[in-house]
Amino acid sequence: MRHLFLSLVFAFVAITASFHSAQAAEAKQDFTLVNKTGYEIKEVYVSPSKSDDWEEDVLGKDTLSDGDSWRIKFHRNTRTCKWDLKVVYADDDSDAVWNNIDLCSIDKITIKYNRKSNTTSAVFD
Repeated sequence: MRHLFLSLVFAFVAITASFHSAQAAEAKQDFTLVNKTGYEIKEVYVSPSKSDDWEEDVLGKDTLSDGDSWRIKFHRNTRTCKWDLKVVYADDDSDAVWNNIDLCSIDKITIKYNRKSNTTSAVFD
């Protein structure tokens, strides 16, 4: 009985340590981008708000179809919380931009498009 108890304790400790290591590996700025616009997005840029450069397209050669999501990950040593986000649509190269997003306090950004007002909006969760 004692052997079974010790085995359970060691298993619990191993699982807990593994869980905390996985959490520590994620940067607090990591977020999921959800496309609910009705259109395909061909480029996504995320850059520090203080930067004048959009840097690289985080999708690379991929695109983000309507209804799909993309997990955007940062290096865990990244310290900046305020970021700008830019998406470029595949159909006409138009774009939408959001500035000074506090990525340290959100986990998901859902982008929506309103055809009547011709505006793209974002919900931050």
